[in-house]
Amino acid sequence: MTSDDPAPLGAASGSLAPPPAEALTAFDLPLARLRIGDPPCWLAAGWRDFRLCPGLGLFYGGCFVSMGWMLMLVFRHAPAYTLALSAGFLLVGPFLCTGLYHASRALERGERPSLSASLLAWRERPGSMALFGGALLILEMLWGRAALIVFALSFDGMPDFRGSLLALLDPQNLGFIVAYLGVGSVFAGLIYAVSAVSIPLLLDRPADAITAALVSLRLVLTQTGVMLVWAALIVVLVVLAMLPGFLGLLVVGPVLGHASWHAYRSTVGTAAAASN
Repeated sequence: MTSDDPAPLGAASGSLAPPPAEALTAFDLPLARLRIGDPPCWLAAGWRDFRLCPGLGLFYGGCFVSMGWMLMLVFRHAPAYTLALSAGFLLVGPFLCTGLYHASRALERGERPSLSASLLAWRERPGSMALFGGALLILEMLWGRAALIVFALSFDGMPDFRGSLLALLDPQNLGFIVAYLGVGSVFAGLIYAVSAVSIPLLLDRPADAITAALVSLRLVLTQTGVMLVWAALIVVLVVLAMLPGFLGLLVVGPVLGHASWHAYRSTVGTAAAASN
């Protein structure tokens, strides 16, 4: 056989090197097979990373707490917006937590995390990061707008924030509750599906925003049970963290950020690809 002949099929073709990860599309990038007990392990790894760089984590946690207070201040005259954005702004967390992903990656490499480097982590993929972050922001604002419309159609006038919470808990408002939770579920599910591992992937690999979103969507659709458990853990922890005036986010926010990096590494990161 001459050097110009095509490579033989069958057994000989197995000697060909696989295409690099960069060449893989969103539909053939290897995904690890997850177990139902993996999400708690991601949380444990996130807590470990937080303890290894507490100052950095508390800085980002403080940012999350400040965001919560700002939401309460800015939207105090639009409680429906406050409810929707308070429940959903951490779903934009995969973009906001880029610095935490960067810190976890540094720890994974045996390096010392730097706050300044984490703040500039987005510069590794500025175009893709900006495009994906903008798309999440648009979805978030649409969610808030839809929630406001549901409130406007359900009540005469807008209740205050406490009244909004009571309305959600009152069985007499069953129609409103179903509509509000239905709208929220659609937007939350969409945002979660396309962002579960997207930003860590963009930080770790030379991929574009669309490819990253499709990989995340494929992961959620093919490993739905485990990813639903992970989503439920995020929701429960975030809700509990918000109850004491958003102060719980000081720790819960960065821990979830670090944990999300480990979720990515366990699913579509280099270690996951090797396991396939």
